[in-house]
Amino acid sequence: MSDNKTKYIFVTGGVLSSLGKGITAASVGTLLKHTGQRVAVLKLDPYINVDPGTMSPLEHGEVFVTKDGAETDLDLGHYERFLDTSLTQNNNFTTGLIYKTVIENERKGKYLGKTIQVVPHIVNEIKERIIRAGEGKDILIVELGGTTGDIEGLPFLETIRQMKHELGKTRVMNIHVTLLPYIKAAGELKTKPTQHSVQELRRIGIAPHMLVLRAEVPVSADIKRKIAFSCDVEEDSVIVAEDASTIYQVPLNFLRQDILTPICKQLELESCEPKMDEWSDLVHKIIMPSDEMKIAFVGKYLDLKESYKSLTEALIHAGAHLDRKVNIKWIDSEKVEEEGAVKFLNDCDGILVAGGFGERGVEGKILAIQYAREEKIPFLGICLGMQLAMVEFARNVLGLKEANSLEFDKHTPDPIIYLIDEFIDAGGTKQIRTTTSPMGGTLRLGEYECETKEGSKLREAYDTGVIYERHRHRYEANPIYREAFESHGMDITGESHGLIEAVEVVDHPWFLGVQFHPEFTSRLQNANPSILAFVNAAMQHKNACTQN
Repeated sequence: MSDNKTKYIFVTGGVLSSLGKGITAASVGTLLKHTGQRVAVLKLDPYINVDPGTMSPLEHGEVFVTKDGAETDLDLGHYERFLDTSLTQNNNFTTGLIYKTVIENERKGKYLGKTIQVVPHIVNEIKERIIRAGEGKDILIVELGGTTGDIEGLPFLETIRQMKHELGKTRVMNIHVTLLPYIKAAGELKTKPTQHSVQELRRIGIAPHMLVLRAEVPVSADIKRKIAFSCDVEEDSVIVAEDASTIYQVPLNFLRQDILTPICKQLELESCEPKMDEWSDLVHKIIMPSDEMKIAFVGKYLDLKESYKSLTEALIHAGAHLDRKVNIKWIDSEKVEEEGAVKFLNDCDGILVAGGFGERGVEGKILAIQYAREEKIPFLGICLGMQLAMVEFARNVLGLKEANSLEFDKHTPDPIIYLIDEFIDAGGTKQIRTTTSPMGGTLRLGEYECETKEGSKLREAYDTGVIYERHRHRYEANPIYREAFESHGMDITGESHGLIEAVEVVDHPWFLGVQFHPEFTSRLQNANPSILAFVNAAMQHKNACTQN
């Protein structure tokens, strides 16, 4: 074991999944960070995929991209948004990655011919990665995905059990998140699922120091006391996570229950007084804004809003800083294609076309972009949204009626968007990709430098000549059409080593397309500049329409 003095908080979940372990971990981390502690967060995913990069958004929600280009679980987005920090590939790993690493090491002879087993080899690999993620930090919060009792999670739980013995009780704390279901017919909250979940955790060899109870209704002191006695935890360590108006209210709800006192006692931390004034003010503006507006969100993964989690949260951040509620009007791009744009967009203050992969719904997105451009409605196109803005402009302004992206039409005579054969990745390594390259790991991923054009909306938003934003895409804007675009009123306003990063329509109040994903760097306390500028432009558009 490393001799660093990092302390570890392990967050597990019981009864069922999707209880909010990630929000719990992020909320505890936020409170500790605001006391002055150096905090990091790690997500352990028990599934066998090496990473979630090739998983369907409908299967696993959004794929969150870190600054170093790792495709990770969406909970890392919560961690970054809450803690206002940038994480790396060291902050998320899966069962698949662990087994892949151990098998590769065995093939290289690193285990000196020993029989490879879950204990110690798999467990030690997990342990080493946990220790590495906590280096240089006072506290590492580790969230284990899945539910206690899942067979694939057992090696992780064994690792947690061992670390408590190896590090000592003052350096390890276990928080267990469980469900407190409300039975409407009986009018009662039921504690048995929580008791059974804790029993299962104890059977594995882990005794929780704190319980976080997810509930839809208020939990009485008597019920909290009953759970404390039956699960053998202190009464002040039974914390209620009742449904909140916004996830950003959760740290404040925890703080009102004095959650830090038992945490600081267990880990022997000196400071327990977080400074949450700014956070509280922003949460107040989310819950009770002075005004509201409507943004059209044109996409195709609308059956599962988690597919666009970072983007919807970024709109909330921008609204909080402007003291406005951003109401999202979800619009299926296939319906726009079938029924036209006016029907869906004529009551919106701004139009957002998000990223995505595949041909389905593309023509509907192009119609929405055309409507935004011609009707002078504030527009933000992200990733594919920027690419389609260029295709729309090429077709309807440049007169290239068959213009398209090679992603959707391999035989288009005017490939406005194409696939470059090689590029330098975020780590400075040359990458080769073709149309037959496997999807996993062949994208342009991670943070890249972008030079902004003086006098542009992009420069105005960021107020700097060089910005750094994250990418997740394969196709690029074709530079051979640059002169035609700029001579007809679409400026290239952002570039990265010769690659087109941003475009703007000159004769438009606010029209911006960006190849990067600005939502990945938006935080509650630091809203992303381009998204903030877009929401502000939509607000100004609404005000102008109201006055007229």
